[in-house]
Amino acid sequence: MSTDKKPGDKMPGDKMLGEKRGPIGIMTFDNPERHNAVSLDMWQAADTILTDFVKDPAIRVIVITGAGGKSFVSGADISKFESERASMEAVRKYNVAVERMYGGIYDLPKPTIAMIRGYCIGGGLGLAISCDVRVCSEVSKFALPAAKLGLGYGYMPMKRFVDVLGPAATKEIFFTARQYDAATALRWGMVNHVLPDAEVEAFVMAMAETIAGNAPITIGAIKAIAQEIVKDPDKRDREKCERLVEQCFASQDYIEGRRAFMEKRKPSFTGA
Repeated sequence: MSTDKKPGDKMPGDKMLGEKRGPIGIMTFDNPERHNAVSLDMWQAADTILTDFVKDPAIRVIVITGAGGKSFVSGADISKFESERASMEAVRKYNVAVERMYGGIYDLPKPTIAMIRGYCIGGGLGLAISCDVRVCSEVSKFALPAAKLGLGYGYMPMKRFVDVLGPAATKEIFFTARQYDAATALRWGMVNHVLPDAEVEAFVMAMAETIAGNAPITIGAIKAIAQEIVKDPDKRDREKCERLVEQCFASQDYIEGRRAFMEKRKPSFTGA
């Protein structure tokens, strides 16, 4: 992939789109003819887009979605298994790239929203689970068909599922490899909101605007502390959490928030 192109441009063959709408960065998996199935090249292009969003101080929220309205992401492009995952060495290379993306999205310092319309299958579901918030349409379908393909899932990918869904729901999803509807996904906590398809984008963008208008230092601290809480007990960094809280109270945004409250106006946070 050429590095002299802006990540927001559509790059031929990459099938990934990056777009900036004010404080919101939108990354779209653009392979609708294959229900947004993902190749190794697409994961690598996604990494470039997200890196740009994180480095841009104007971007405060990241929305991840799929093109075409019929699928979020349907997982790995199985048609490329022979070229990308045929040998053990190739499998390891692919898994490292994918886990880099899932873990990277999970650890992004900025909040992420998965905007799900249609199928959210396999790696697509792993991608959604890695996001902070998930919003889907009423017709969305969810599945993890690893057991039908003989695929293995490692500790961290499984832990993210268990952290969100709990062990019982996680095991049922993986054991059965069945498709589940949006109502079940909501009941299990797999998604935060279910809406009619025509309302999903407006709802997600309104939520993103709301988050973007809040204090980014506080948002970043909340995300980081929540992630510390779900770590294994011997790996939690309580001192880091305290430092993050102190940074909030030492910030100019804390002063701005107090003044705006007293003056009965909307605060203007700068992230400083």
